[in-house]
Amino acid sequence: MARRLPSLNALKAFEAAARHESFTRAAEELSVTQGAVSHQVKALELELGIRLFDRERQKLSITRAGLSYLEVVRDAFDRISLGTQRIQHLSRAGALTVSTSPDFAAKWLVIRLGRFAETHPAIDLRISATMHHVDFAREDVDLAVRHGDGNWVGHDVVHLCSEELFAVCSPRLHQRMREPSDVLKFPLLHLDDRKDWSQWLKAAGVVDAELSHGPVLNRASMVIDAAVDGQGVALARTTLAAWDLINGRLVRPFATALRLSKTYWIVCPKATSMLPKVTTFRDWLLAEAADDLRRLKTLAPCSTSKSRTPSGRASGTDRKQQFGPTPI
Repeated sequence: MARRLPSLNALKAFEAAARHESFTRAAEELSVTQGAVSHQVKALELELGIRLFDRERQKLSITRAGLSYLEVVRDAFDRISLGTQRIQHLSRAGALTVSTSPDFAAKWLVIRLGRFAETHPAIDLRISATMHHVDFAREDVDLAVRHGDGNWVGHDVVHLCSEELFAVCSPRLHQRMREPSDVLKFPLLHLDDRKDWSQWLKAAGVVDAELSHGPVLNRASMVIDAAVDGQGVALARTTLAAWDLINGRLVRPFATALRLSKTYWIVCPKATSMLPKVTTFRDWLLAEAADDLRRLKTLAPCSTSKSRTPSGRASGTDRKQQFGPTPI
């Protein structure tokens, strides 16, 4: 059954007028005109069929019926105020649910969570690793880290980092590499298909390469882990390879890189984008990404020669092409 409720503005005008015993002072509190308060109270009296105030010359006094109704209205307002404070407290502290892709969770986020927990022990962080893009209106998720072009209409979107795609391998494999074509001496680790390697080798000046050798895996994290284990040479994105590069488990044997059209973004509803727990986690993500970039810049690619174009002319191995891989 639908509730029969008077206008909230009328109730606010009545409660303020009753408390001050003055339409003028109620109007000042509510930042409206005295006439607006008087009109709202009169409309409420007409709707209820009861006189709430006695109006005698310049004096306003509440009736017995008005006093009885005031108790009801004040109790309702008090309950709403308390409930609002409670829900705001929950939104500012407590659990923070973050949705990410499985690869980002495995290769970037989870290995850093200890530092976040140490500095922000009051935030109960919960990570949900999934490939589907979260529906904030229907799911209990506060923030998401997503890979794409940043076009999430109606949401608060912050760019986390820029990315490139480049060759990586374990340090022991790198010892046997002098030029980009040497990657073909080892198994090539492929993600989903063999198109990425074709693009990279072309950018490095290697043509007519045989790419049918090496396993095809369906997760970027698996490809990187296989490279760390020395099972072959992989192509990795900056963000997902950063931790292993910084800690020396992987190296970049050559500087050739493909610029990526899609990168990582921090996404959340606009209505909750400035909640303290959301801003705290977003700022932490940005600080971690910036620290990665600073540290990666100190790790120059280990290239020892220049690649050659099909015409035989020398070209720097830092040549880059725009390339958009399968989103992860």
